[in-house]
Amino acid sequence: MVSIKDVARQAGVSVGTVSNVLNRPDSVSEESRLRVQSAIRSLGYVRSESARHLRAGQSRIVALLVLDMGNPFFVDVASGAERAARAAGLGVMVCNSAQSPAEESEYLSLFAEQRVRGVLVTPADTTGRNLDSLRAQGIPYVLVDRVAPGEDLCSVSVDDVAGGRLAGGHLVSAGHRSIAYVGGPSELPQVRDRRAGALAAIAEAGLDGGRVLREVDAVRLDVAAGRDAGARLLGLSPRPSAVFCANDLLALGVLQALFAAGVRVPEEIALVGYDDIEFAAAAAVPLTSVRQPAVALGRLAAELLIEETGPDADLHRHRQTVLQPELVVRQSSLPGR
Repeated sequence: MVSIKDVARQAGVSVGTVSNVLNRPDSVSEESRLRVQSAIRSLGYVRSESARHLRAGQSRIVALLVLDMGNPFFVDVASGAERAARAAGLGVMVCNSAQSPAEESEYLSLFAEQRVRGVLVTPADTTGRNLDSLRAQGIPYVLVDRVAPGEDLCSVSVDDVAGGRLAGGHLVSAGHRSIAYVGGPSELPQVRDRRAGALAAIAEAGLDGGRVLREVDAVRLDVAAGRDAGARLLGLSPRPSAVFCANDLLALGVLQALFAAGVRVPEEIALVGYDDIEFAAAAAVPLTSVRQPAVALGRLAAELLIEETGPDADLHRHRQTVLQPELVVRQSSLPGR
């Protein structure tokens, strides 16, 4: 690689003069500046931003670590974070833990090695132990789609209990008294909170949640797990009249399983998802879903991190922001039974 010394040699100036042209051009004479710029162009020199910012003690890179980049919800979160970062002159490095605490730990170590400015993270390890390494090294981080366990940390999340209540209330209001909840890994707070919200809506309707809501587990929050769960719920007796899924990918998998079995949606089984990803409206039967403000989630989280690591960091106060979901009703759950 072409170095700053190569540029200085070609331009016939000192390394310090090249450095000044790159960082403080007004301090260099026009003649020297033009010679250095000509040498840079002819040699194809590219400055090492990472080295420069390591020396300055401040990186321009923010890391974003999410559970599953195959889920369009997290793509939207990343989009929101990137917009906020770009507005602040920063870049975003997006990584995928694949819902694995081990992979999450490896990425967090990489971020520390690279001295990133800060980390936006949706934890795969719900104990929080993986994040201790960031805290120990003084690297700021913000929890995304999670509620911070204390007031010494920033977080941006969505009220998933309220979202589950919206979904459960919608199905109960449509007359359903036998509802299957297709959840994901039980250790994930979102999975538990969305179930809790659905149970709350059932109780508010004066019904027995233990009788109305039945659970069908899914090992992951993806379409393949949804197909498997859909095949299993078809074997339930009596068969549920409605299904609420912990996210849209699961719901799309369930929808595929129902179609394959010749079960009509919503005539025989109503279906509700969660997240309102772009594919929800484009499904063979447009999917009713609880919409999360994913772009705003990423943007607000990035803004908190930028504030915490910016020139006015001393004025920063940790905040735990909770956004509200909304129900988007489509064909998959329309009453008509």
